[in-house]
Amino acid sequence: MSGIRSGFDEEDGRMSMGRRKRRQESLFVATAELARSAGHPFYRKLNELLAEAEFDRWIEGRCEPYYEAADKPGRESIPPGTFFRMLLVGYFEGIDSQRGIAWRCGDSLSLREFLNYAPQEPTPDHSTLSTTRKRLPPEMFDAVFQFVLKIADEKRLLSGKTVGVDSTTLEANAAMKSILRRETGEDWKQYVGRLMKEEGIVAEQHEPTDEEIRRFDQGRKNKKVSNDEWVSPVDPEARITQMKDGRTHLAYKAEHVVDLESDLILAAEIRPADHGDSQTLCDSVLKAQENLQGAEIETEIEDVAADKGYHSAGMIELCDSLGLRTYIPEPKLKHNRTWTDKSPELQWAVYENRRRMRRTKGKRLGRLRSERAERSFAHVCDSGGMRRSWLRGLVEVTKRYVIAAAAHNLGRIMRRLFGVGKPKALQGLRALAALTQLIAMTISIAVANSHDRFIAPLNRFAVHTLTRYHVLTQSQTTVRSTDC
Repeated sequence: MSGIRSGFDEEDGRMSMGRRKRRQESLFVATAELARSAGHPFYRKLNELLAEAEFDRWIEGRCEPYYEAADKPGRESIPPGTFFRMLLVGYFEGIDSQRGIAWRCGDSLSLREFLNYAPQEPTPDHSTLSTTRKRLPPEMFDAVFQFVLKIADEKRLLSGKTVGVDSTTLEANAAMKSILRRETGEDWKQYVGRLMKEEGIVAEQHEPTDEEIRRFDQGRKNKKVSNDEWVSPVDPEARITQMKDGRTHLAYKAEHVVDLESDLILAAEIRPADHGDSQTLCDSVLKAQENLQGAEIETEIEDVAADKGYHSAGMIELCDSLGLRTYIPEPKLKHNRTWTDKSPELQWAVYENRRRMRRTKGKRLGRLRSERAERSFAHVCDSGGMRRSWLRGLVEVTKRYVIAAAAHNLGRIMRRLFGVGKPKALQGLRALAALTQLIAMTISIAVANSHDRFIAPLNRFAVHTLTRYHVLTQSQTTVRSTDC
């Protein structure tokens, strides 16, 4: 056996290859030997921010009436602060389902540190999240949203006088194949089969095949799927609508009221998808004002900017009566408006809105609304995992969405204070550094080969990239990435 080498030989530097072995579980493991994480720098700073505002003590006091007394028998629930932190993780990690949130929190050591769980302690599963969410009323989720607004106001990051309003669609947890007729309770196949029998295409006692139903349905004229005639049995509050990508699906409507100065969401409302924009604008703005008052912020909303889909004479007149100045572009009409059968107040409100939109301020607010309201949907719905809901019912969907909007506001606060708004933000710095090195190498090669016509443009691009990299690194010196 003397000719067989194993391990590392210090004399000649050779090393034998390690092979994967069947793992033998230890009978006892000391707690000190368990793997620990230093924690993700973003979540550490977020915990410091919440601790500074005494979030856990506040939320436990607010949630106490919804639980049994401490002296009564029964298993203790997870702390309310832990529950809401796990929902925040769903936004920051881009996870749309509670199962995914529970798995991620149990798998990541840095998230365990964020939730204050030791390595040997089990983290809450998805059923615990569902039970806690159903136990707490919607007012508690609104209170958490207002608590975050209060943090922003204390950090002097909130203005609140000028807001932008916009809406988008969220895919509901229900399929179009499951819809039923409201009057008869028939599904789509039964409904089309009945139409075929009424037109005499098939005999009364004959049941048409799936192929016959599809062929007849494709050639049928004036067919439509109306919310007045069809309903989903699994989620009756979801509405049939056309999504942003053109698909027809059961969906909800999400509407944001965004502070155009600070980029913070002041209200995030979930409504049935068939509610028009002009019907819900005033309600959403009033909800934003209610959230400001709930956060003990004395700011009054004065200016409201929206797109032309919100333009309605009655809605503009209502906003004017509430003391709100609207900045809404007017859609092009084939004919001039007729005011003979309308009140002078209605005409005056529409003309004043038209006059404001012609000003420089109206055009500037229109650009700001397009940028910041749309960006809030990109953060919450697309990268925040809320474009598709896995919950059912208007109340339950609203609970989850409101916390996602609160997480967005926390991200904006973190970005202003520490330079990073999401835990994955620092990963872009490495790509920028690698691009800078590549540009430097390309310039050196161009100089060596006397390619003068390439050097000047590359130099200008390199200077711009290096400047951008320097600004980002200087603004984020307080946060370091640990690849957690």
